[in-house]
Amino acid sequence: IEFEFFPHVAPNHCANFKKLANSGFYDGTLFHRVVPGFVIQGGDILSRDDNPDNDGTGDAGYKLNAEFSDIPHDRGIVSTARSPGDINSAGTQFFICVAPVYHLDGQYTVFGKVIKGMDVVDKIANVPRDSRNRPYKNVIMEQVRVVAK
Repeated sequence: IEFEFFPHVAPNHCANFKKLANSGFYDGTLFHRVVPGFVIQGGDILSRDDNPDNDGTGDAGYKLNAEFSDIPHDRGIVSTARSPGDINSAGTQFFICVAPVYHLDGQYTVFGKVIKGMDVVDKIANVPRDSRNRPYKNVIMEQVRVVAK
């Protein structure tokens, strides 16, 4: 999956993702939340361990302030996940929209868009999952890096 960044609207979130990706932070983490017709979510460091109950709760020990823009949450948009009720709590987790989800506009920071690999996103969005939307079989991000185009 490849995506382009939107540093003109979310410079801190773009820089954070690039730093984490290039340090290997995301390597071996999972897409731990998969909701067909909505999003696939990953980036939780705790998804590397053998305890699926803590997936979705991990971070890097810091939070980023929201950087809202007028870019809508269309299909393919990459946005930051955050804690419920705290708009300034994004850190490492992110999601990719598999459909337009405009009710998220102005609530989550858009920082990129998929430019290649939406077929892979769609495959992930349709894997069998449990009642908590966690895939039965781990969907692993083997290696995540940022490269210049």
